Amino acid sequence: MPTQDKAMDRRAIPAAASESTFPLEDGHAIRRIDWPGTGGGARGSILFLPGRGDFYEKYLETLDQWHRAGWRVTAADWRGQAGSGRLGDDPVTGHIGDFTHWTSDLAHLWKVWKAETPGPHILAGHSMGGHLVTRALVDGVVDPDAAVLSAPMVGMSGPPLPLPFLHGVARLMTKIGAPTRPAWKWSEKPGEMPANRSGLLTHDTDRYADELWWREERPELVMGPGSWGWVERAYASVRRLEEPGALEAVQTPVLVVSTSADKLVSHPAAVRAAQRLPKGELLAFGSEARHEILREVDAVRDRAMDGIAQFLDRVAPQEAA
Repeated sequence: MPTQDKAMDRRAIPAAASESTFPLEDGHAIRRIDWPGTGGGARGSILFLPGRGDFYEKYLETLDQWHRAGWRVTAADWRGQAGSGRLGDDPVTGHIGDFTHWTSDLAHLWKVWKAETPGPHILAGHSMGGHLVTRALVDGVVDPDAAVLSAPMVGMSGPPLPLPFLHGVARLMTKIGAPTRPAWKWSEKPGEMPANRSGLLTHDTDRYADELWWREERPELVMGPGSWGWVERAYASVRRLEEPGALEAVQTPVLVVSTSADKLVSHPAAVRAAQRLPKGELLAFGSEARHEILREVDAVRDRAMDGIAQFLDRVAPQEAA
């Protein structure tokens, strides 16, 4: 895949892209953005889903690069975050009743999107988005030709305690107070970024600053901590992935892109997932990459994008005209 044009304005919606809303089955509208793909999307189509508290504006550079490589590209918010409404009691805490609400939304979007776009069809997700893509594959509600997981939240970084114990603590926290309340402190001012946050995400200060710019430009994108309900349901969903035979039953080719320096999600869990998936592959990074690998410095990001392109060329080649 060609290296992205370094002159791209990451703080503007590209001229080739169009923003719209997409109605889910219950009428709830989520935002989406689409690129037609250079050459009419002859290479195929990619649907990308961002992480918890994320928004697609953060990934314009990557999405536009795929478009330039000939892919028809779509990205969308998850219900309840970014510009797609809220499900909790305040505008900055991320809440969900169950992760299957999100995978059901994805299944509906996937069905409609797949019917409208050329193949091969690729499903990609970052962090929580990667978890939900994996969960949708395990539950059999999507059928991509291949999947790409960027720093997937198939396990969470935290104390090295048994998963059932951590889940039990989170469940208790949903019982002794409102499950919609924040599970961790964000900052003294709600919605304001913690001072050390960039050190968890990327070495690239300019790309990190892009996110802050978009949050100022579009205040509806601002989100802070997850709720205790989100935490409890996240542990429950991770336990679903850990069930014997769950990942082993997925026959989709899956590329897992992960870094051992990740402080937000579990790199060892990502490595295990790649090993358990029958057609899983791992592209691993070390201290040179933080959590947002697709928003890292050029040397790291280029390696990740090239690895993704090579993987897709092998497992999902362009369909004959």
